[in-house]
Amino acid sequence: MLKLMLPSLPEGRPPKVLLHACCAPCSSAIVECLLAHELHPTVYFCNPNIFPLSEYELRKQELIRFLEMQSVPFVEDDYDHERWSHCMFGLEEEPERGRRCSLCFEYRLRQAAAYAAEHGFTLLTTTLASSRWKNLEQINQAGLKAVSSYPSVTFWPQNWRKGGLQERRNELLKLNAFYNQQYCGCEYSMRSR
Repeated sequence: MLKLMLPSLPEGRPPKVLLHACCAPCSSAIVECLLAHELHPTVYFCNPNIFPLSEYELRKQELIRFLEMQSVPFVEDDYDHERWSHCMFGLEEEPERGRRCSLCFEYRLRQAAAYAAEHGFTLLTTTLASSRWKNLEQINQAGLKAVSSYPSVTFWPQNWRKGGLQERRNELLKLNAFYNQQYCGCEYSMRSR
């Protein structure tokens, strides 16, 4: 199991973890790992990029199904695809891992950082850092930017691909018969698959 490297926190404050999550397959091994290390996360579902709404609902329900089995709290942000699309305006033709993806990560992680600050979470991390299709540096930069306005929240740039988590993710995917999407979520990534 992955040895976790926690960022330094102010003394006397045990870590309270908010895990931004995109789907059940990407979340499952991470949640298992956190629980094994006696960190009890709350999962925050902020994914207005997912299109269409039926795809969003399917991913959300699969995640809830898994979290209920683990007794892990779930919080859903508003699904405002129109607002997200407005923020991505002009970047529709960007390639995957381009500027649109950076802005999308920042958008979602800013929402998560605001929620974390408002509800007393000290650490924010994301399942986006588990996907081999994503640029880890891009995700970490977005996370650091997202928490920059919230001094009480630290972004935890954990590489969730290592320590056997990728293999465990694949095992859990089969074991739980998770719906496994074939594109990132937005209509632009759907187009390029």
